Amino acid sequence: MQGTPVGGSRPPLYTEEERQRRDQTPWTLVQGVLAPLQFIAFAVSLFLVLRFLQTGEGESAAVASVVIKTLFLYTIMVTGAIWEKVVFGQYLFARPFFWEDVFSMLVIALHTAYLLALFTGWLAVREQMLLALAAYATYLINAGQFIWKLRMARLQGEREKAGAGKSSAAADGLGVAA
Repeated sequence: MQGTPVGGSRPPLYTEEERQRRDQTPWTLVQGVLAPLQFIAFAVSLFLVLRFLQTGEGESAAVASVVIKTLFLYTIMVTGAIWEKVVFGQYLFARPFFWEDVFSMLVIALHTAYLLALFTGWLAVREQMLLALAAYATYLINAGQFIWKLRMARLQGEREKAGAGKSSAAADGLGVAA
């Protein structure tokens, strides 16, 4: 479980070795491509689902869009687990992304419940669309979690570069003074 150590500073998101693995694996690029594609699928689907709920029109397009969005989710989850294995040595629940992965399970559960409702007729179409909206709300929260982690990683990298620059300048200064 991730916590704040005594003294208030958080552990770095990546160790130097993890950062190198992250930067070298092609799975980082795969995630970088899939994430915005999934968001586009989400945005289009959200529009179609809301239009269907408001007007009753476009049921087939709304249903297809939720299925496509769900397939993107499954794809990014599988490739993300592979990325996590390469970078952190385990498929899911690595320390830096533990809570994001926990919440991802809820996102996947709701999207899967939608597919079950769709293919079994468990819920009427309107209720299926409401379930899709619940799944989408969790997706947005989860996407926010990952965007926050990307920002934290970027800030960590900037701090480390700034620290390396200061160390290098200090070393250069010592070399000149000697």
